[in-house]
Amino acid sequence: MSSGTRSLSAVMLSVAAFALALSVRTPGEQQPESPSVAPSPSVAPSYWKGNLHTHSLWSDGDDFPEMITDWYKSHGYNFLGLTEHNVIADGDKWSDAETTPTRKLAVKKYVERFGTRWAEFRTVGEKKQVRLKPLSEFRSHFEEPGKFLMIPSEEITHSYAKRPIHMNGINIRDVIKPLDGKDAIETITVNLRQVTDQRKKTGRAMIGFLNHPNFGWGVRAEELLVVPELGYFEIFNGHPGVRNYGDATHAACERVWDITNALRLGKHGLGVVYGMATDDAHGYHEFGVGKVNPGRGWVMVKSPHLTAEGVVRGLESGDFYATTGVLLDEVICTGKEIRLAIRKEPGVSYKTQFFATMNDVKLDPIPKLDKDGKPLAVTADYSADIGKLVRESTDAQPSYTLTGNELYVRAKVTSSKLHPNPYEKGDFEVAWTQPILP
Repeated sequence: MSSGTRSLSAVMLSVAAFALALSVRTPGEQQPESPSVAPSPSVAPSYWKGNLHTHSLWSDGDDFPEMITDWYKSHGYNFLGLTEHNVIADGDKWSDAETTPTRKLAVKKYVERFGTRWAEFRTVGEKKQVRLKPLSEFRSHFEEPGKFLMIPSEEITHSYAKRPIHMNGINIRDVIKPLDGKDAIETITVNLRQVTDQRKKTGRAMIGFLNHPNFGWGVRAEELLVVPELGYFEIFNGHPGVRNYGDATHAACERVWDITNALRLGKHGLGVVYGMATDDAHGYHEFGVGKVNPGRGWVMVKSPHLTAEGVVRGLESGDFYATTGVLLDEVICTGKEIRLAIRKEPGVSYKTQFFATMNDVKLDPIPKLDKDGKPLAVTADYSADIGKLVRESTDAQPSYTLTGNELYVRAKVTSSKLHPNPYEKGDFEVAWTQPILP
């Protein structure tokens, strides 16, 4: 990864010097004529904060997309993908306005925030309904060059044999209808391939990634090992029901990540899989442990410009890290050394762990057995040398010297700061770099 990284605040000052920032307008107000913005000169890549897994009333979230977008923008995010289940927020859609106390509260807050000229209502029979705005109608009220961007996205929601298999399509143009596969491997393959096919057809930069593999114990490491189309999956998802940390029988997502990369690189001749952190937020009115809230996990993507294409390219190159709160100013690999620069907070300490799998590690599975001695349909056990801890540091600029024998190396930075609204009680803020190949 390249050096010369600047802080996000420095980039904002640079952008402001050459681009005319657009103020956020309240929907319903008279819109002034949009001024022309001069093309941006070449600038050094910077990290942009974004969430690529979020739900609104267009699917099974409990708030309006404008309210959700407003939350993310006001909390310092630079890009957002609303990933509704098997639908893009497009066309004409009305929703009941008074079905539950939560819906009534959502409507009340929506009208208070955006006004009666923006909120649209109708009555069908005896039911009051509210119109859900499509992305094309509200995105211009939030987007600002160099500050905030909406990325059209979808959660391709499917299953195999009652096992949930969900994938996100990022920066897609057309809705993707999930396809059946003969098994979990083919189900993942054919649906990720739909994203690739749409990209080729449209010439538009887009990617697909696998969501929450431990949700419903849906996807095992052995199934991720052999999907060439797989380039990313969620190692952290903020939904409290996705079982990020596994249990006594099932491997944690982070362990699945190491197993997957070790066997793909060391045995199957396939490429590295990058790790994503997302919110998968559905609930925006009650906050706390056990609620499905925003603000728990995101990605920091390096790009010289805040565009959908820039975000996709940063993800494709692995020039990003996943985090639940820890921020990094630099992730540098010189070919001989991996070095991080942690953005320290006063009174907070940090522990950086470097994990690696070496070329000579044993990659044979050790099946987990039930009480009758039969193999369980779960991720097998593997050598403890897969994803082995090879260095630990408490420095603000920790580093690891490559030996040349590594299949890959990745770093995990754990803060002493408790997460303000954690996935699980007692969680500390963490960041994960992507696997680096010598």
